Amino acid sequence: MMMETGDAELNRFAAVGNDITREAGAFLMKHFRTNFSVSHKGAINLVTEVDVAAEELIVSRLNREFPEHVVLAEENHSEGRPGDYRWVVDPLDGTTNYAHGFPFFSVSMALEIWGEVVWGAVYNPAFNEMFTARLGCGAQCNGVPIHVSSIGSLSESFLATGFPYDIRTSSVNNLDYFREFTLRALAIRRAGSAALDLSYVAAGRFDGFWELKLHPWDCGAGYLMVREAGGIVTDFSGEQGSIYVPECLATNGLIHEQMLMIFRDLAALTTGRSRS
Repeated sequence: MMMETGDAELNRFAAVGNDITREAGAFLMKHFRTNFSVSHKGAINLVTEVDVAAEELIVSRLNREFPEHVVLAEENHSEGRPGDYRWVVDPLDGTTNYAHGFPFFSVSMALEIWGEVVWGAVYNPAFNEMFTARLGCGAQCNGVPIHVSSIGSLSESFLATGFPYDIRTSSVNNLDYFREFTLRALAIRRAGSAALDLSYVAAGRFDGFWELKLHPWDCGAGYLMVREAGGIVTDFSGEQGSIYVPECLATNGLIHEQMLMIFRDLAALTTGRSRS
């Protein structure tokens, strides 16, 4: 794939992607803590007019630069058809934070070529931190190489997670996992942007992250970030993680099996209960 696409072409895709990601981030900051409208997609699932406008900014730029490419994005392009070249976009990851003036949110963009993510960027404009990764070339934050942490014990690990929007109505809500990991890890944070949580794993700020019911735009760039920084991403059974599989376990690799054991033990317990 890399040979067929060519380094020069990939360099152009990455350069344009970086520019658009930063442009969208600047747009978010321009409207941050202003009087924008907020509506609900669900009981606790917010969307703002800024989400929609940022997505249109990104999609229009991509369509202009690469008219033959496909875009899959959260708000109005979530049914984006498969294509040889597909951009996976979250224009504002952390909408609830943004709507409440909490500066932990990001723009996430990834480029998938023939089914494989080859480039990704996650930008928090409030902190001016731009995380980038390219397949086979490592990961960076503001141009400086990053690497996962060296913590090897779950009991000493600093973890992150998130909760699904249907937590009030579904029994598959992460509360069981949260309890178990709270009792076993050093500490857990739930900051509200999966894209940034994954980037923080890549940068060694978190040792591990898990979440369920994710969408491709939540993790398109983040999975590549973690892997290129030396970490591991799988589902809860240990199978190779895909951005199209809703379960995510991303770690520095050293605590991965310890975390998988928790998922397996809970799965066995749940199966035993259902049979009794």
